[in-house]
Amino acid sequence: MKKVKKPVFFIVFAVIAIFAVTTLFGVHSQYGDIVTTYVHGVEDIRLGIDIQGGVDVTFEPADGAEASQEQMDAALETIKLRLVNQGINDSETYVDYKSNRIIVRFPWQAGETDFDPEKAVKELGETAELTFRYGTATDTDEDGNTIPAGEIVLTGADVASAGTGGVQDGTEGYKWVVTLNLNEEGAEKFHTATSALYNDNGVISIWMDNTMISSPTVNSVISDGKATIEGNFTYESAKELADKINGGALPFSLETTSFKTISPTMGEGALMAMVIAGLITLAFIAIYMISMYRLVGVVSVLCLVGQVAGMLAAVSGWFGFMNSTTLTIPGIAGIILSVGMGVDANIITSERIREELRKGKSLDGALQSGYKRAFSAILDGNLTGIIVSIVLMGAFGVPDSWCAKLLSPLFHFFGATTEGVIYSFGYTLMTGLIMNFIMGVLAARLMTMSLSKFKCFQNKKLYGGGISVETK
Repeated sequence: MKKVKKPVFFIVFAVIAIFAVTTLFGVHSQYGDIVTTYVHGVEDIRLGIDIQGGVDVTFEPADGAEASQEQMDAALETIKLRLVNQGINDSETYVDYKSNRIIVRFPWQAGETDFDPEKAVKELGETAELTFRYGTATDTDEDGNTIPAGEIVLTGADVASAGTGGVQDGTEGYKWVVTLNLNEEGAEKFHTATSALYNDNGVISIWMDNTMISSPTVNSVISDGKATIEGNFTYESAKELADKINGGALPFSLETTSFKTISPTMGEGALMAMVIAGLITLAFIAIYMISMYRLVGVVSVLCLVGQVAGMLAAVSGWFGFMNSTTLTIPGIAGIILSVGMGVDANIITSERIREELRKGKSLDGALQSGYKRAFSAILDGNLTGIIVSIVLMGAFGVPDSWCAKLLSPLFHFFGATTEGVIYSFGYTLMTGLIMNFIMGVLAARLMTMSLSKFKCFQNKKLYGGGISVETK
């Protein structure tokens, strides 16, 4: 590592502090009635059924329709995908083939105080077909309902992914849109359609089932497979539409035949008790590390705070490239275990530095050698834990998760009944161990080496040195 300058400590400290604060409180802005979330905080974390409770809902084919086992399985997988798109992994889903019922249990929405289970389950069983059509012409079916008549340009199957975005609406302010990334076939179809309509300023209407949600004019030829749905959207309605598109269409209509709320299995006070216990434990760890390892202990405590913030950020969706996920009791256990491994890594490093100082090495030499000797042990322990985490996530996660796809040949024989709780444990453990490398190894080394450049921090006793030992 290149020579570390004095200001590095303050830069790293500031990054950890800003990261921790934004993880706790998030970053939001408000424009009129529109609240825009730039960074999710801990209040946005969806808690598992075991902590907060949730919903138990039963779906059946609408109007008494008969469904084959294959169709019921397809409907179940679509519901699972919709749950995943909402950041829910603590769910129980299974099919009763004898009575053609799908039973789903999932936790409440994050921050929900006045929970409406009927509203919460509605979108899981909705059948919604997205179509892009030439023009805005309509027709009437045999029941007198208005239906679209234009030729279909695209369907939901041509969309690779959907999301939300905000654009300036001239002088009227800010408006929400649904962004679409088309697959290769969809991009080709859309390029053909926009090329044909561009010269005449033609219209491509966008329909959700038999409801036209937008009718934009084609003002350019779109060849890159990126399209936008504009309409009278709020953030919530735009996200709801994007989730429906991502979730796909059900093979048949479902109706809710029963639903009920589920009380938290651990009791309503369990979360607060765990938070208080965690803070007390962190305080004792801080006292121990500082009293035993002095300045290195102070740096270790700061990095542990950053590590915990990193795990909470991964769960809440703080990182733009990671979706939010559900925090369960086993997930909290994963956080605790990874913090314990983080403390262990800091102790190993501190002991190695102390050993080097007792050998009579200079402060700079002892720090360099101590971190180098400790790294191999930390790497072995953390890498093993990460591999175990990926195996757990692949075995007990939803089939569409990246780890399940990566190791699918090994996991096809696992059932889905335990996917929520064990996946949550593996997820928090994996993110915690990754953050241990970032905070406990990289950030700690930068901060310690930087502090050692200040004259007031060059006393070896501050790093555990200055103690004579017998040599044989």
